[in-house]
Formats: sequence, C-alpha cells, structure tokens
Amino acid sequence: MGKRCLVPIKPAWVVQRLLRWYDAHARDLPWRAAPGARAGPYRVWLSEIMLQQTTIKAVTPYYARFLARWPDIEALGAAHLDDVLKAWAGLGYYARARNLHACARIIASSHGGRFPDSEHQRLTLPGIGPYTAAAIAAIAFDRRAVVVDGNVERVLARLFAVENPLPRAKKELRAHAERLAPEHRPGDFAQAMMDLGATICTARAPSCGRCPFAPRCAGLKMGLQDALPAKAYRKPKPVRRGAAFVAMRADDAILLRKRPVEGLLGGMTEVPGSPWRDNKSEADPDPLSHAPLSGAWVPVPGVVRHTFSHFHLELAVFRARVGDDIKPERCWWTPVNELGAQALPSVMRKIVAHALENSPGSRNQKMG
Repeated sequence: MGKRCLVPIKPAWVVQRLLRWYDAHARDLPWRAAPGARAGPYRVWLSEIMLQQTTIKAVTPYYARFLARWPDIEALGAAHLDDVLKAWAGLGYYARARNLHACARIIASSHGGRFPDSEHQRLTLPGIGPYTAAAIAAIAFDRRAVVVDGNVERVLARLFAVENPLPRAKKELRAHAERLAPEHRPGDFAQAMMDLGATICTARAPSCGRCPFAPRCAGLKMGLQDALPAKAYRKPKPVRRGAAFVAMRADDAILLRKRPVEGLLGGMTEVPGSPWRDNKSEADPDPLSHAPLSGAWVPVPGVVRHTFSHFHLELAVFRARVGDDIKPERCWWTPVNELGAQALPSVMRKIVAHALENSPGSRNQKMG
C-alpha cells in the first residue's frame, strides 16, 4: 500500500477541474436544462424522486409520461392517487409515489403551487429528505448546497482516500462535500459530481485515466480505487415465502384487489395471496386457506422470486378457473390484455406472467 497523497487537495482546484470536465462531458438528460439555463424545481424534484434507487434508463420513460400527463405540480396535486400509482407501476419503491402525490397536494394547496423558498421548509414536505432538498436548492435555485448521493460518496471516498467503511464514513464524506461545495455554479457542480461517479468513477473498474481528479486522487495514488468506498459487512437478506392465487374466468379476466394503503406496496393492485412468512417461521400448513374464493386450485410448477430492498421473496402460485358470476368482496376482474392499465407492481406482474406461461392455452394469453 502506498503513502497518502502529499499534495493538498484544495477546493478551488477540485471545482475548477470538475466544472471544466462537466462543460465538455455533461450527460444529456431529459430533466436537465440547457447550458446556461436553470431547470425548474418541479422537474428537478420529479426526477430526483424517481431516480432514488432506480437507474436513469428505467426512469426516463416514466419521467416523460409523468410530464406529459401532469406538466406542473398543480396538475399532479389534483390527480387521483390511484392514477399516480398506476403511472408509477413497475418503477418500484412505491412509497415514493405516495409521497410524491402528497407533496404535490401540499405545495399546490398551501404554497401557491411553488416550492418553499427555504431548504428547512422543503424538509417538512413528504418524501423530501436532506439530499433531495439540497439538490433542489442547488440545481433549481442556484444556491450553494451540500448534495451527497451514492455517486458523490464514491468519488469523495476515493479522492480523499477515506478508508472508514460506509455507513460510518458518511459524516466524514459529508464534511469533505461541505468544504468543496461552491457558491458559483452550485447546480452544475452537484450534477458534475453525479456524472463523474456514474460515468468515470464507477463502482467497478473506474476509468481513472480519464478522470479530472487523477493527478491528485489519494485513493488512486494508494492503489485503493477499486476497494473504496469500503463497506461494512451486511447480513444476508432474509427470505420470505407465501402463496399467490391467480383466478381466471372463462373470458380470461383475472381477479385483482387493492393492497392496504399503509405498508409495503401500499395502495397498489395485487393478485390475492397469503401473508409472507419469514424463513424463521414454520411453513404454512394450508396455503389454500388463504385463497380468495373456493375453486379447483392447481399449483403452477416452479416459484416466483422477487427481491425487495430488505428481503427476498419466494411465492408458490396457484391457478383456478372460476365461474363468471363470482366476485369476492373488495376484488374486481380485469381482462388480461388490460392489465397494463392497472397499478400492478413488478412482483405481481411476475406472478401473472408465471401463471399464464404455465397454463393450458397460454399461447393466446398475453398481458396487456
């Protein structure tokens, strides 16, 4: 292991090098303003909420559809939550959609459709934490703010050779970010740090030869660029198991219901199912006792697997054909080719697809 960098890393040098690089290599993203212009807070906020825990590739079409349907915060605040959840379906982390809608309603009703001027006020709004409040301040309002996301943490950990593992290193990394945050072009600086982490200072195989910080990067000089940021040991995610029930009528309509507003996947549409038991619980002795209606339930071969942020899920799927006149309480029927209009999260789409692919006559059954 080499010695620590003896050349001091001055904030002015970092800012100058990074902005020069950004002016030449900034990514062209749909929520960004043209060079020299400033993005509106609604666009910044919407994109930042969508990008939490999600890739740009996944977010881009959702962002475009949201803007087309709800072009400003008043329109979003006036929307029905079910419509927002339907538009969000498939993007994951659904509490974001509920908070997005709640925040829009508050801003539209209590702030005249304008984002609060102070960062402190923004932090009182649903779904807006320190990072999002700072990003809005810097990018939309051109104010100095300390904007630190995962990409920025990685850049800083390598630039200053911060060997303390995450999450313990967060305080130290934020102190470095506070020292670097400029008064001039704060929004460009924040976006430049994100771009550098996403395209050059990547989690694996960073392109150090193209990095504007390479001449003074302490992590690079010590040969630690691939090892930083260090991460504390995490326990393996637990596994939860349950059953899902795909009931189909003769016309191939599928039985659906709405999940409780509170909790995981709150307010989204689901295929009826059993509770999800963790791997420490005894196996459910009678999963069919959770079926939404009586019928000739047939187990579908295989299981559906899905990973959430804090656990893995394995679901046994059961399928049944039922009569046209059956409709359990709080449920409704939706034709297979219209499922795309429902607020079905990804795990529910997997369940339906699994049932259809393994059903007699499945060649004629496709999800809309």
